[in-house]
Amino acid sequence: MLLAIDIGNTNISIGGIEDDKIVFEARIATDRIKTSDQYGVEIKNILSLFDVSPGDIDDCIISSVVPPVFNSVRTGMVKVIGKPPMVVGPGIKTGLNIHMDNPSQVGSDRIVIAVAALAEYAPPLILLDLGTATTIEAVGEGSTYLGGCIIPGVRVSLEALTANAAQLPGIRLDRPKKVVGKNTEDSMRSGIMYGTAAMIDGMLERMEAELGWQATVVATGGMAQFIVPLCRRQMNLEKDLLLKGLNIIYKKNRAAKKTAK
Repeated sequence: MLLAIDIGNTNISIGGIEDDKIVFEARIATDRIKTSDQYGVEIKNILSLFDVSPGDIDDCIISSVVPPVFNSVRTGMVKVIGKPPMVVGPGIKTGLNIHMDNPSQVGSDRIVIAVAALAEYAPPLILLDLGTATTIEAVGEGSTYLGGCIIPGVRVSLEALTANAAQLPGIRLDRPKKVVGKNTEDSMRSGIMYGTAAMIDGMLERMEAELGWQATVVATGGMAQFIVPLCRRQMNLEKDLLLKGLNIIYKKNRAAKKTAK
């Protein structure tokens, strides 16, 4: 079994993959002060929760956008499975042609999502990831990663609003009943949820006009299931793009890793 781990700013996604199928998936909170021993214990407990022993794990692959946490998780995994994991980073084969001013600055999660989307959809593509940040990226013909935009995420926007406006309360991000709210909570909910959906619709329109082509839109991330239904643009909602992409990248690089041993 392959253990795929993606370290995000808010959560760490952990998935067990066997014969290209995700057999279990879990999340733990990203904590910048936890030690490798603590992460090792948490990951071992996750495995136990799904009746998986460390001996069942043949290998591991990690992507991370949180450098302070990466080393702790990586070292914790070595303690759990007894071998260093493959890491998505410089030198790893992805099949992407990255057209950026500085390709090394592209987050590994962006790369992983693009690889997974290209395995299931024909380019050109526009990829949405609604997590701590909302990212929108374009992938053209020839698996060419063209760039995109980074926007404050839904929850980050809400937290900033409530932290800086004394009379605005914290709210649940339920689906708004109407665009025109009749009380403070409903007005905030409409602004955050419908506002994000309208922003995404508008950004997609502007990106396609600038690029000169229409694209298949693929959305993923923790907030995607709540925001995508509010968008007017048709989109393909994909829950497990990160884990699928990690599996694809692992298979692309597995032979080279075995040779290096």
